[in-house]
Amino acid sequence: MHKSHFESINFKFSAQKIFPFENLLRSSLFSRTLRYVSDTNTIFFVGKPGCGKGTQAKLLSEYTGWPVISAGHQFRNIAEQDTPVGRKVKGEIDAGMLAPHWFAMYLYQKSLFKIPEGTNAIFDGFNRKVAESELIVDSMLWLGRTFSVVHIMVPDEIVRARLDVRKETSGRADDERVTERLREYYTYTEPAIEVFRTAGALVDVDGTLAPEEIAKVIREKLKLT
Repeated sequence: MHKSHFESINFKFSAQKIFPFENLLRSSLFSRTLRYVSDTNTIFFVGKPGCGKGTQAKLLSEYTGWPVISAGHQFRNIAEQDTPVGRKVKGEIDAGMLAPHWFAMYLYQKSLFKIPEGTNAIFDGFNRKVAESELIVDSMLWLGRTFSVVHIMVPDEIVRARLDVRKETSGRADDERVTERLREYYTYTEPAIEVFRTAGALVDVDGTLAPEEIAKVIREKLKLT
């Protein structure tokens, strides 16, 4: 079996390693993957910090078998490197700041161009500034990929409550910077969301529900059920 192109971005898929082949053919995951493969789809998640983007990307991946490509994961990996770039990224993350749009888009395009033809994908966190949103829309249209942007909506008080709990276990310095992160959201991400709305790609979802309920609503709105 040939290695997946996604191995370089921490994605591996081997049917034989997950199931015996006979079980794979009978599995609902395999059936759903075959059902969707003719419609190349790209899903993006956007929303306030702590809205549940990562959780919902993971749940959608588990349901569809599509890989998740996470901006946060890639930036945190870079921040662990003892290099000028790594130290700069770490300082900005710890301060609750968003990365420069050109850096986020470098990682996005690098990941996008590795997606094999006919493969669906889920992107988490690459669309937090207007320039990023515009480039995403342009790149999807240029490649002819169907895409949707799931906007998980939660009020600020829920964001604060969730991050208050998460910071006890996450070990992430940016979870201590809720006010700064919300300020970045309103300054940069809220206008970026309107780019997707204008493009007709935005799917608004109530993020105050239980995670499994939110996941169900997302699948219904994306017509993946």
